[in-house]
Amino acid sequence: MSRRISLALVLHNHQPVGNFGWVIEEVFEKAYEPMVAALERHPHVRLGLHYTAPLLEWMDEQRPEFLDRLGALVGRGQVEMLGGAHFEPILVALPRRDRHGQLTRMRTDMERRFGAAPAGAWLAERVWEPSLPADLAGAGYRYTVLDDNHLRGASVPEGEMWGTYTTDDEGRTLTVFGTEQGLRYLIPFRPVDELIDYLRTHATDDGSRLGTMGDDGEKFGAWPGTYEHCWGPGRWVDECFEALAANADWLTTVRPSEWMERQPPIGRIYVPTSSYVEMTEWALPPDEANEFHAVLETARSERSAAARFLRGAMWRNFQSRYREINDLHKKMLRASSAVAAMPAGAERERALDHLYRGQSNDCYWHGLFGGVYIVHMRMATQAELIAAEDLAAAGQPICGVGDHDLDGRDEVLLGTNGQTVLIDPDEGGGIGAWDLRASRVALASVLRRRPEAYHGHLRAMEEAQARGEEGRGKTATSIHDQLLAKEQGLSALLIYDRDERRSGLVRLLPKDSAAAGPADFAALRPCDLAPSAGDAWTMELVDDTTVALLRRERDVELRKTISLGGGRLDPRLEMEIVVGNSSGEDIDCQLVLEFNVNLMGGGGNPQAYYRWPGSEARHDASGDLDPGIELTFGNEYNGVDIVALPDPPARQTWYPVETVSNSEAGFERVYQGSCLLFRWPLLLAPAEQTTFRVRFAVAQLRDLAAEGGGR
Repeated sequence: MSRRISLALVLHNHQPVGNFGWVIEEVFEKAYEPMVAALERHPHVRLGLHYTAPLLEWMDEQRPEFLDRLGALVGRGQVEMLGGAHFEPILVALPRRDRHGQLTRMRTDMERRFGAAPAGAWLAERVWEPSLPADLAGAGYRYTVLDDNHLRGASVPEGEMWGTYTTDDEGRTLTVFGTEQGLRYLIPFRPVDELIDYLRTHATDDGSRLGTMGDDGEKFGAWPGTYEHCWGPGRWVDECFEALAANADWLTTVRPSEWMERQPPIGRIYVPTSSYVEMTEWALPPDEANEFHAVLETARSERSAAARFLRGAMWRNFQSRYREINDLHKKMLRASSAVAAMPAGAERERALDHLYRGQSNDCYWHGLFGGVYIVHMRMATQAELIAAEDLAAAGQPICGVGDHDLDGRDEVLLGTNGQTVLIDPDEGGGIGAWDLRASRVALASVLRRRPEAYHGHLRAMEEAQARGEEGRGKTATSIHDQLLAKEQGLSALLIYDRDERRSGLVRLLPKDSAAAGPADFAALRPCDLAPSAGDAWTMELVDDTTVALLRRERDVELRKTISLGGGRLDPRLEMEIVVGNSSGEDIDCQLVLEFNVNLMGGGGNPQAYYRWPGSEARHDASGDLDPGIELTFGNEYNGVDIVALPDPPARQTWYPVETVSNSEAGFERVYQGSCLLFRWPLLLAPAEQTTFRVRFAVAQLRDLAAEGGGR
């Protein structure tokens, strides 16, 4: 009898909440549809498929016939559908009630669609913590798919990753399929003959070995260069499926559930907190990420046993690396608690749907694929959480002093039925969230410009190009290591902010900074000459719509009052700054009040604007207006228009906040929002004080809650 082996393929297909329809369509045409067509051509190939709820909903509307084709594959026993958490959240980031809700909703939806409840659960980004067996098994799932990195953490030897293992928590058991590293690198990047030879090498007389390869379906056509490789002249997928048929006497493809029925687990393991190795690298601070990457690559190249024991940071570390991610996560928890407190009924179900969408994982971390840097997806996630919280509050104000971001220090949440504002006294008394409830626009969602581990690679690439050296480009085998750039000179944009990108920050700048323009402020030149605007303020007064804060900067006393007013569709926000001179000398400087706002103006969006009498500019442009000129800004698509009214009249200067991030398509500039500065000359004699104000009058043309929110 010849030596035999089985192969379990599991393909995970996902599109984020808020992604552009044309992007989903392109990936569908390049990856999702060709794979199903290949399975139809090769009925002997059996595997598992996973599609997340945002993608399934798009298919419901745009490609319903595709779902019928999937159903036919399931019906003839060729394909097994996996479930998981419905809108693809990082499960461990959720309260237990939402973990169960997301998991059971997906299981019910898959049973409705395909006639059978799924046995397997795909785990978003393979983020694992030891409590998950209880969550998954408690929702009716029998198995999940992890990576070789997880198995190494559980002390599984390299040669024993050819099968399944069992694990448990709180008395509930779960079977683990572990993706074998060699298969992950071979499929679909190396010649098919190499894959077949590799499997033949690991076959056994009793046929008790299983090779598992679970990975993204997008790598089969949607990643750069892979469409030609997989479906064009390369024909990799068809050649692979043909080779599987030609070797069917010793090589069998199986659905994961088939294998579980046929073969018992190899043994019991307990997997520590982990994810795939690249994710653990991305979760590290930039310097440590580069060092970890270098050490790991050295250990691998030297075939050192030390590589087995090298691990980066846990996924939760993204909440400490990025203030914006932590704020988003804590807003999600706040919304979850509010929705959980609602009485059962249709409104609660609407709010729960928005909450679950707002838990989609993509903007709660950052790695190769953009994550929190992708503005339209971040704003869509924010909008879902605003909607959930608004429905839970039934249009009533959301207010309170407390540790809203869980950093051990109190913040102030002010609200009316038209807006919610979160103020952090310990970080410049700045506004970290300014949410318009009717239009569901998160105005303050502007990302800080900060160092990233890959910025050094960009600089090195541009330096090499300047020397006339050939830069490294993408290859079909190393999407994580490619070096491409969408435009030249991006390293000039690598400017890092001293303070978080909050609004209402007060800066006292030297008198000669009055000559500075938008480009100077974008480069932080005036701000580098002054103390940080992120220093702590002291709370003096708080009520439902007002907070008063105090700060002393040398011999200057600053009092800041933030107050809210207006109605559901016409909220107002006013900020008053009282400056007093307690020194024995004149104070002669410039006072700058900084607001960072996001109205989706990237790419020269014609619907996002700054306007003043007789003229207008796109929201991602720079501008500079003399005092006395009324400025408005907004977004016509969102139905938001905001009038800025400084008193006394101020010089108004603005510039785009742009970051440089890496993605599967290379380095790119990303518009994160617009920084709007109100600038006044400040001349105070000893013991004198003066007052500056800015009032924002907001007009919202739509109330999405009243319209049903589009769903």
